Amino acid sequence: MVIVEFIKLKKPEKARLLCELAELHYQGGSRVYLTVQDENQAVTLDQFLWTYKKNSFLPHSCDTGAVDCLDDPIVIGTRDRNPNAARILVMGKPCSISFMKQFEKIYDFVELYDEELTRAARCRFAQYRELGFAPGMRGE
Repeated sequence: MVIVEFIKLKKPEKARLLCELAELHYQGGSRVYLTVQDENQAVTLDQFLWTYKKNSFLPHSCDTGAVDCLDDPIVIGTRDRNPNAARILVMGKPCSISFMKQFEKIYDFVELYDEELTRAARCRFAQYRELGFAPGMRGE
């Protein structure tokens, strides 16, 4: 069963959480795939993974299609593609249900600072439940 954990965001700080979740699962020995909206966000997150915490290093790459990401424990991408065979998906953007089914644990976000984004997250939560996923909620 796919487990989906929604994280409530009261302010726009998703990049920090993407990094923290990637670090948590990397330290636990899991591969992680981080999705973002576009190449600009991918480059920004790539830089942020180097600087978000002093004295830390998270080995990662960006899946641009130009390089092979098979051995990288953390991959940033914009497409529904899992180049490093990750079991953990951290969704900086919504993904297709068929793509999500290949992961064991998924993180999604409820962006409480924006009514439209909150409404969309509620719809995704209901959809996941209907499809047999196990959605849950945690506050941030």
